[in-house]
Amino acid sequence: MSNKDALAGKKMATKFIHAGAEPDPSTGAIMTPIYQTSTYVQSSPGDHKGYEYARSQNPTRAALETALAVIENGKYGLAFSSGVAATDAVIKLLNSGDEVVAGNDLYGGTYRLFTKVFERFGIKFTYVDSTNTDKVKAAITSKTKLIWIETPTNPLMNITDIAAVAAIAKKAGVLLCVDNTFATPYLQNPLDLGADIVMHSSTKYLGGHSDVIQGALIMNDHDLRERLYFIQKSCGAVPGPMDCFLVLRGIKTLHVRMRQHCDNGFVIAQFLRNHPKVDRVYWCGFKDHPNYEIAKTQMRGFGGMMSFTLKDDSVEASVKVLSSTKLFSLAESLGGVESLINHPASMTHASIPREERIKNGLTDGLIRLSVGIEDADDLVEDLKQALG
Repeated sequence: MSNKDALAGKKMATKFIHAGAEPDPSTGAIMTPIYQTSTYVQSSPGDHKGYEYARSQNPTRAALETALAVIENGKYGLAFSSGVAATDAVIKLLNSGDEVVAGNDLYGGTYRLFTKVFERFGIKFTYVDSTNTDKVKAAITSKTKLIWIETPTNPLMNITDIAAVAAIAKKAGVLLCVDNTFATPYLQNPLDLGADIVMHSSTKYLGGHSDVIQGALIMNDHDLRERLYFIQKSCGAVPGPMDCFLVLRGIKTLHVRMRQHCDNGFVIAQFLRNHPKVDRVYWCGFKDHPNYEIAKTQMRGFGGMMSFTLKDDSVEASVKVLSSTKLFSLAESLGGVESLINHPASMTHASIPREERIKNGLTDGLIRLSVGIEDADDLVEDLKQALG
């Protein structure tokens, strides 16, 4: 029985710890070895036991890809050199003239890839408020081949009803890909809700320690897996074995870390909402969040990602806060054990034109937090002194 089959029906924590883990046959090592090799010796031409060249496959990567499938309740996983590389592979399923319906509140790197790279090759992207499923449905044309959504979104924490959009996609005969980076498999499993592909920037919560760049795709359909594997192998955006080892290691503690991220996120969100200098807090765990009921239904918790604006919504006021924290480090990225503070307008979302950002609610003064797993009281004190 394979590791994957043995974990069928097991609970989440057990899956995270044991997914992809097989004792090394030569030594019995409990941790997957780092197979640092570029090629494999063949006993005769074509007799390569599944491994011939490391761009095509690597045993450490194979273990990770099995783990990715297990933790997302999928059949197949593919690992890429970054989240953007994984996104790139999905769009390469399309042809010139095809159309994509995408959420209008999405990661700046995704927007840049869509607009600056793939639009040049004749792929059309239509951006809609994906929290309104009627707008998603209305945007689909005979040329639409893919719907792309994030939920929760980066950075405004909007929630899209995955099951409802999946039903729309299925009826229209188009693929649905869900960026599940913010929620992680601990909080949400889009394949269970009808999505065709799940994308992760594994750099974030899956790795969890700010020490690796990697991306992932998970799916159930074998033909889709084969098409994406062909792109992975042919275009070459594959992760190295050390990176795969680090993400495998990170997955083992994902459930423990996410519990603390969620607990700390609740404390910080409540503190910010009650602070006299804070105007608005974007966090999907508030009962008055527009799609709170959907979040509560499709997620198991609300995570440690949030954004907020000050009553003085000037860049100067925000920069003062961004420059004054001691525990929240001013940096790109998210999802590590340490807390990060970020200015989307000039950092993660700088590639989105200002008029588009403002139209979608991403103001110049917006501050984004990735709440880590430090002591929540210390994080509150840090924000308190930074807000003044």
